Amino acid sequence: MFLETPGQPLRFADLPVPVPGDGQVLLRVHACAVCRTDLHIVDGELASPKLPLVPGHQIVGTVVQTGEGVEKFAAGDRVGVPWLGYTCNRCRYCRSGRENLCDCAAFTGYQIDGGYAECAVADERFCFRIPAGYPDLQAAPLLCAGLIGYRSLKMAGDAERIGFYGFGAAAHILVQVAGYLGRQVFAFTRPGDVEGQAFARQLGAVWAGGADELPPEELDAAIIFAPAGQLVPAALRAVSKGGAVVCAGIHMSDIPSFPYEILWGERVLRSVANLTREDGEEFLALAPLVPVRTEVQPFPLSAANEALEALRAGKIQGAAVLVID
Repeated sequence: MFLETPGQPLRFADLPVPVPGDGQVLLRVHACAVCRTDLHIVDGELASPKLPLVPGHQIVGTVVQTGEGVEKFAAGDRVGVPWLGYTCNRCRYCRSGRENLCDCAAFTGYQIDGGYAECAVADERFCFRIPAGYPDLQAAPLLCAGLIGYRSLKMAGDAERIGFYGFGAAAHILVQVAGYLGRQVFAFTRPGDVEGQAFARQLGAVWAGGADELPPEELDAAIIFAPAGQLVPAALRAVSKGGAVVCAGIHMSDIPSFPYEILWGERVLRSVANLTREDGEEFLALAPLVPVRTEVQPFPLSAANEALEALRAGKIQGAAVLVID
């Protein structure tokens, strides 16, 4: 499936099998999870994607061919491909251990063709080994919902009481990780989403309510997974002095003005940008220890547009995953 014009549905087409270049691996794709960032790209909310573009950046596949110089993987290896697909390793961000902010970064399913396809190529340096025991469909959401969520959790510091605003793919993974680490999660869903709130409590949230509510006690930190700017003032009102509000998405609607008093008291508002390979290695080592269990709703590749629409409408519990036959 490929995107030709932002704002229009994906199209199904026969494309040539890509050829791996130096340092690249060719994968037979088995599964690719659907991310809200895919929606932002398809809807034209993220500027200047490669066009035409094969979306998808939570890829699980098997190596079928390697390019020159590949040393990390061999044919038959099962690997995962995340959002971060390339960095220059030369700019001041890369040289200071902040490759997620690289000036020349390229991203899978955005500037690099992704996993809404039978085959994909990827730079071996930015691929991860999939932990044993995770079937393809259950592993796919770990590669962005899990990784970006994990980075967001790190940015929340040592907070004991954490609010999750938006309980989708990332939150349903991170509530399990937070519980394993001894944190308490307060889940905020769309107002009136009784089913979503029950899902959050089932996975370990100590409280669940609408995003228009205040929690029963002050939070040490909050992570905003939903791309809704109006949640920022709501989260600031919910966190205690010295607390942090972390915006986890790559895109968010405009944040409305708010009184300084809800930021005062050394509260911190920050964003999370992309991920590092270190984040990936840490999280994929931690996930089996929890153990993280992903709830997935499978769709055939031909139904990619339907999967995106279900995500847009808030009808996915856990993560939507495309099954590539």
